[in-house]
Amino acid sequence: MTIIYEDNHIIAVNKTCNELVQGDKTGDTTLIDQVKAYIKDKYHKPGEVFLGLPHRIDRPTSGIVLFARTSKALVRLNAMFQQHDAIHKTYWAIVQQQPKQKEAMLEHYLNKNEQQNKSYVVSSADIAKGKKGKLAQLRYREIAQSDRYTLLEINLLTGRHHQIRCQLAAIGCPIKGDLKYGAQRSNPDGGISLHARQIEFVHPVSHQTIVLTAPVPDDPLWKYFEEQVG
Repeated sequence: MTIIYEDNHIIAVNKTCNELVQGDKTGDTTLIDQVKAYIKDKYHKPGEVFLGLPHRIDRPTSGIVLFARTSKALVRLNAMFQQHDAIHKTYWAIVQQQPKQKEAMLEHYLNKNEQQNKSYVVSSADIAKGKKGKLAQLRYREIAQSDRYTLLEINLLTGRHHQIRCQLAAIGCPIKGDLKYGAQRSNPDGGISLHARQIEFVHPVSHQTIVLTAPVPDDPLWKYFEEQVG
């Protein structure tokens, strides 16, 4: 866990791919627990520490996670994340198969399978027949290449379950290491090469524009791409 921003109302963390944001059936220590312990120790807080979670990212994904340190900030951030256009999130994804187009907007209807914890693309024809699916939209552009891999920059326009992973797989470009969505092999660290790189929003209390950038994971390929992009 690395703190990349904090003030009296919010705190932002650069999550590694192995850290769990909130509790699940594994019972593993969560990022929420770690941040609470950090606040309690640094500020000598007696009793329970308040920490709100207005959004989350998947466990195998790395990058920025934003927390609220006050109830006022949490209520306002919750509303901002619901609006989608109030908070601008930029992801970096490493894919092995280069997309046919260097940049494009993707639109799919996605259906979440709860038992498999996986999303599937539903065709427009099936939607017309009444099958359930939520519209998912994102924009991507190619920003760097290596001998074997391509780095994509992605801007989310909606917030669906496993949206980036599912939509990139749907165009034949599964994310490196993402076995669930068609990658050929796993990454050594067990994560996937998807990184929540940047978040831009208006501070919920001070109303100043905040732009936060998360350094890439400590991995040679990630470091190569970060250097290429500058």
